[in-house]
Amino acid sequence: MVNTNAPLAERVRPVTLEDFIGQEHLVGPGKVLEQMIHGGKAHSIIFWGPPGVGKTTLAQIVAHAMQMPFFTLSAIDSGVKEVRGVIELARRAGHALLFIDEIHRFNKAQQDSLLGAVEKGIITLVGATTENPSFEVIGALLSRCQVYVLQSLTEEHMKALVYQAMVKDSWLAAQQLDIKEWEALIQLSGGDARRLLNLIELIAASLPVDDKTVTNARVQEIVQQKMAVYDKTGEMHYDIISAFIKSLRGSDPNAAVYYLARMIEGGEDPKFIARRVIILASEDIGNANPNALLLATSCFQAVEMIGYPECRIILSQTATYLASSAKSNAAYMAINNAQAIVHKTGDLPVPLHIRNAPTSLMKKLDYGKGYQYAHEYTGNFVTQEFLPDAIAGAKLYDPGDNPTEARLREYLRGCWKEKYGY
Repeated sequence: MVNTNAPLAERVRPVTLEDFIGQEHLVGPGKVLEQMIHGGKAHSIIFWGPPGVGKTTLAQIVAHAMQMPFFTLSAIDSGVKEVRGVIELARRAGHALLFIDEIHRFNKAQQDSLLGAVEKGIITLVGATTENPSFEVIGALLSRCQVYVLQSLTEEHMKALVYQAMVKDSWLAAQQLDIKEWEALIQLSGGDARRLLNLIELIAASLPVDDKTVTNARVQEIVQQKMAVYDKTGEMHYDIISAFIKSLRGSDPNAAVYYLARMIEGGEDPKFIARRVIILASEDIGNANPNALLLATSCFQAVEMIGYPECRIILSQTATYLASSAKSNAAYMAINNAQAIVHKTGDLPVPLHIRNAPTSLMKKLDYGKGYQYAHEYTGNFVTQEFLPDAIAGAKLYDPGDNPTEARLREYLRGCWKEKYGY
């Protein structure tokens, strides 16, 4: 029975795949979840995707459809003791589905405590994560689970969710909302179905009884008055991290540390921040300052060891250093250029003179013939072609305009001036 006091998103939560909106690549006819349910044999799963796209709902649908006892734990407030308690309940029931929200926050000991029960089939594990599971879930557990990637909901999905709620929920149906403009609702929900439905409930309750017309201006006014400033699982989460990264890229340490403080005060996962910092160190600084990547990597390791509140100092040191560093996206553009050529040309043959020749047959076929060992030549360099014949002479890396890469450019110019034009 639906709890009428629950939030709208909970009151209209689908209980069957037929009512589920979005993730057609998983729930449509003949797709993996539909096949699993009809086949009657559940397997352990990790749902990876952004907030509010159906991870919890799908876990509940699977348990309901397959008539399995359903237990749920949150990695934020559950430890090994709670995990063992649920496993014991599942053992008494014969089998159960255990849903773990934010499984990426489980430490190694907590994840290890699941292995035996998953291996023996006492529990079918369904984990939900917004982070790449290959980074956060131990290999032994990951190997026992199928990873399904959930996609962001489209504007059409979001509208369908609202129309569905207007039919399913008696209170919302009685409000007789007249949605004239969707842009603000879609933008503020940020692809998060839960956030959208709770926003609709807030709007419906806030509008006057005699005028339930929804416009962009009215939505903005109500949100500014009543909604939270930072939601680490919602749209603001992505806005703030975006502002933080763009401030680092734009060499503004003051703005960077401000947005860092916003995330810290909002309770953002410090490893999420540190991971994004590592990416920026290569993508936006690269060879303009190779120490940036070393510091960013050390930052992640330190954050993992220290945690809040002290890790805020480490994050601040790293952020202000990266913001103050010379910038270059040359390495980032180089791999983009190289991948574009690979996609266009396919698997071109490696030139014979730089192939490995570990057997006599390969040597007879001229593998390695004509290779010139650079260290045997003046300056430890000799002009020879390394690219496949079809793309010989392609210039993929163009050093950035900064002192460090200027030295790299000068070196390459001395080596390859006639060929690449550095």
